[in-house]
Amino acid sequence: MARQLIRRHGSIVRLTHWANALALLLLLMSGLQIFNAHPALYWGVRSTFAEPWLAIKGGFPHWATLPGYKSLGDGRMWHFFFAWAFVVNGLLYLASGVLSGHIRRDLLPTREQLSPRHVWHEIATHARLQFPKGEAARRYNVLQKGAYLAVILLFLPLMLVTGLCMSPGFNAVIPWLPDLLGGRQSARTLHFLSAAVIVAFVVVHLVMVVASGLWNNLRSMIAGRYAIEVEEGGR
Repeated sequence: MARQLIRRHGSIVRLTHWANALALLLLLMSGLQIFNAHPALYWGVRSTFAEPWLAIKGGFPHWATLPGYKSLGDGRMWHFFFAWAFVVNGLLYLASGVLSGHIRRDLLPTREQLSPRHVWHEIATHARLQFPKGEAARRYNVLQKGAYLAVILLFLPLMLVTGLCMSPGFNAVIPWLPDLLGGRQSARTLHFLSAAVIVAFVVVHLVMVVASGLWNNLRSMIAGRYAIEVEEGGR
């Protein structure tokens, strides 16, 4: 078997990937600082302090927050700035992905991939940390496609919309949206939960990156080239 370098990620995908990683990290850390001002979650329109849905005593550790000192106002400014940076970057990724065919070509599962037998096969092989080799490694598998689409089309928009529901200015323009989600406190809880899902996705993603070949995956997201094994003399 010989190793062949293939083109896996275009420049826009690589650029927006790293910009997203930075924006999400800073959003998370500034969001934790905001959360620490009142580390409890509720359902409904109002905060019933005596009956929180979830409370974290003492909040999150100081080192996990930005800007790091106890300032709710500064935490909100950081969060608001990087939220817009994240939105602009996400729109650039989506526009490029649609125009270039990246989303249709690389992220939409095929009919064969969606068959129950194939899905269970992928779950079983990934649970054993067995990853595609050769030509199969050229394409995302159905688990990757499903996870990426769920984050891009569901959890990131949910995090954005629920975040806007906590903005007094946005509430004045579209007052019915927080009510649609069950109230401002419900929106805050859904914002926290969607962020937690995204953090879990990132953790699993990083584990899979390391398990399936750290340097090969890093090269593909930095230089765009990914090494696969091919038969001698193959293309």
